[in-house]
Amino acid sequence: MLTFRGLRAGALALAGLGMIATAPLAHGQSAAGATIVADLTLTRDGVLRVEETVTVPPDGDFTMTLPLRLQLQDDVVRTFEVTDVTTSGAGSTRIANDQFIVDADPGESKFSYLIHNMVDDAPSAQEFRWLGVVNHDIASVSVSLISPSFEMSIVDCKLGPPGGTRPCADVRVEADGVLFLEQTDLRKGDAIDLTLRMPPGTVATPGEQANPFAFTLPALLALIALLLTLAGLAGYAVRARRENARATAGSEVIEPLRRDSGQVQFVSPGGLLPGEAGLVVDEYADPIDIAATVVDLAVRRYLWIAPAGDGDWQISRVNAPDDQLRDYEQAVYTALLPEGTETVRVSELRAPDRIPAAAIRKAIIADAVARDALIDRSRPGPATWLGGGLVVAGAIATPALAFTAGHALVGVAILLAGVAIALLPRYLPARTALGRELAGQVRALQRGLDAVRPERIPPEDQETVFSRALPFAVVSGRADNWVRTFRDLNPAADSQPGVYWFGGFDHDRDLVRFAGHFPYFITAMEGLFGKQGEN
Repeated sequence: MLTFRGLRAGALALAGLGMIATAPLAHGQSAAGATIVADLTLTRDGVLRVEETVTVPPDGDFTMTLPLRLQLQDDVVRTFEVTDVTTSGAGSTRIANDQFIVDADPGESKFSYLIHNMVDDAPSAQEFRWLGVVNHDIASVSVSLISPSFEMSIVDCKLGPPGGTRPCADVRVEADGVLFLEQTDLRKGDAIDLTLRMPPGTVATPGEQANPFAFTLPALLALIALLLTLAGLAGYAVRARRENARATAGSEVIEPLRRDSGQVQFVSPGGLLPGEAGLVVDEYADPIDIAATVVDLAVRRYLWIAPAGDGDWQISRVNAPDDQLRDYEQAVYTALLPEGTETVRVSELRAPDRIPAAAIRKAIIADAVARDALIDRSRPGPATWLGGGLVVAGAIATPALAFTAGHALVGVAILLAGVAIALLPRYLPARTALGRELAGQVRALQRGLDAVRPERIPPEDQETVFSRALPFAVVSGRADNWVRTFRDLNPAADSQPGVYWFGGFDHDRDLVRFAGHFPYFITAMEGLFGKQGEN
């Protein structure tokens, strides 16, 4: 029989370790009789969960008794409560005379139950103590104990008869905070005295309620992991933004003119289009990018632009859109001249909802995304899905931990990490590696255009070079400088009077009047696509 002695208010652990056991056994050189295997879990609210397997030999039986009321001092009585009892096999349980009694016949029996009010406070710590005496031989006892704190430590563990105790043969706390106790050949009269210590506040003692949001070790580890995650995400964002800024900060120059068999042509790097160029430079589909696309469509002989009175222009169809145009260019063309419309005035395009500028901007971005120049940060990506999954996991884990094992801050940390990961794309540049390369090329092209001088170009090629490069000057905000550079250009030098894509100046021998007129057209286009962009 295992009885309790010398219990003090400092702490008490009445584990399912064969606490009070009687078993008629055959005596010999080594103990024979029941074996006990117990898995114990101490929760934050001071409840000990016991999962116990008792194996009794064919000629024996087993009884274990747990006192539910103990006189610790003259004026101190400690009471315990056993709940949620389940049994299987040849065992049974009952409560009588303030005792919880477990009986087992030969064979294997399994018991599961909860013991309440297991731990008391001690100075600067909480102690978990078990002290008992074996009144009959027991073959072996194997116990594992998990507590809410990884900092659980063994204060003392002794075994033997009074006056002749020795250290326990095998008791240890592993690195993960789990205690293991293995003992064989327990003899009648042997005492087991085990004391464990945990940090203060690890377990809610009687009269206090456990705070599931306390800063326990698992919670602190989770918060440290959260801080490291936030630091890593911030570092990644800063690094990405720096790399993105360096893409347009160089001093390289791309020669925009190509000479072939005496003819000079303007060539954009990699066949880059003006609308795409403007997008990769500032990562935003501006109204100026769409305005430059309109000019480019006219320069490439899809549209014809001509003045139509004070502050108005006529835009007419020259060639129908074909497969040479990208999707966003076709969207611009169709917005200006829908099917069945041959010509339109800019003043007519200012009608409410006439121009779907927002759809055009999306088309420009979609084109860059399809070419792997940009990442559309407005669409859910891997970071959004991962972050959302962590938010959901954290939202589920927080209340689950709060109502079970505690450490609810672990769930909060998971949730906050998910929020940070989900928001990360908002602080990352949209340009990909290819986009950064293209942006650098656009800036280098702009520097090359600044260095172009008309006298280096044959007169018959000047109008074509001027026109083809003009949309790129528009997106860079340097159209005035480009037109001024070519103000002395004779548009009739190619044997055709006037600027071939912009009417109204057929008899001019230079671009002086065009230079004064063209900026107003660009302003009108910006206002047209900017005003309609909110619709």
